Amino acid sequence: MATRRLSLLLSRSLSSTSFQAASLLHSLGRNSGKWGNFNRFSTAAAVEDLITPQVPITYTKHLINGQFVDAASGKTFPTYDPRTGEVIAQVAEGDAEDINRAVSAARKAFDEGPWPKLTAYERCKIILRFADLVEKHGDELAALETWNNGKPYEQSATAELPTFVRLFRYYAGWADKIHGLTVPADGNYHVETLHEPMV
Repeated sequence: MATRRLSLLLSRSLSSTSFQAASLLHSLGRNSGKWGNFNRFSTAAAVEDLITPQVPITYTKHLINGQFVDAASGKTFPTYDPRTGEVIAQVAEGDAEDINRAVSAARKAFDEGPWPKLTAYERCKIILRFADLVEKHGDELAALETWNNGKPYEQSATAELPTFVRLFRYYAGWADKIHGLTVPADGNYHVETLHEPMV
């Protein structure tokens, strides 16, 4: 439902110039009496109606040890729609304790979880699967990124998300390929490259 709604609202073509100009006019209209009439321009109103996603996001937690959890302190902070100044959601406010919990969980998973027992090819398949999921939900992710940052939707959808997917697929392909170049050093030195698996 969220994907279809976001796609309907945001996948229509908007040039970067028109988006930024309309956002600027809207901002000036809200924040300055001198330019108060600018927010009546039809361009700004049309863009405002078009790019306001209706996504049911009210609170986001930390993902630690495979679970979504509150901050240890219980604190949150608001994240804003930079175009309107309205609150999008309340986000868990992490501190040193949350960082320690996350690092400890990640270290334990890396040492004792299923990942170190997987072959390089199996790891490759997992990373490729992740890239596939990002690509599948690209419209929704691009819309959320645009909403959170106030950038043109076209930038998120046609540049950032596709680049992310390509990078993950590229590095997934290296998981089972071990080779490289040993560069000699000047002077009376012996240089060698030792390949060791990342446990």
